[in-house]
Amino acid sequence: MRHARAEPGGETDDSRELAQSGWDDALEAGRWLADSGTIPDGALVSSARRTGSTWAALAEGGSFQVTPAYSESLYSASPETALDLVRETDESVTVLVVVGHNPTMAYLAQLLDDGSGDEDAGREMATGFPTCALAVFEMTGPWSDLDLASARLVAFHVGRA
Repeated sequence: MRHARAEPGGETDDSRELAQSGWDDALEAGRWLADSGTIPDGALVSSARRTGSTWAALAEGGSFQVTPAYSESLYSASPETALDLVRETDESVTVLVVVGHNPTMAYLAQLLDDGSGDEDAGREMATGFPTCALAVFEMTGPWSDLDLASARLVAFHVGRA
């Protein structure tokens, strides 16, 4: 997931807060996830304020009871580094939400897609990865085995209230 719409400025880039519209969009995205039956039991969230707030709104919207793992590394990660961070997920986690930044989240989603999933979702994802975009993937096996083109895209959604 790419974080929701943020305020244009802050003392530093990582201290930027969500705009009210971003909070509302993330609430809607959380409701959409819950309504679709995608209930996370793990969350990996960039340490930036706007990603933490996106997770908080997403969790509120979906009524998710997950304590997120905040990652300074995810804040400036390349797609390959973000993939390495996901591979470190504890095997007890069955559904993981990753909240990060573009272009990393868009590239990571494209790299994971094995091409066998939902064609409409694939077309939507290919047209862009705006704020509050979510790509939902399925995979088999342990997180440590996640690799390029090893997950099936099952849904793509852009949270908009």
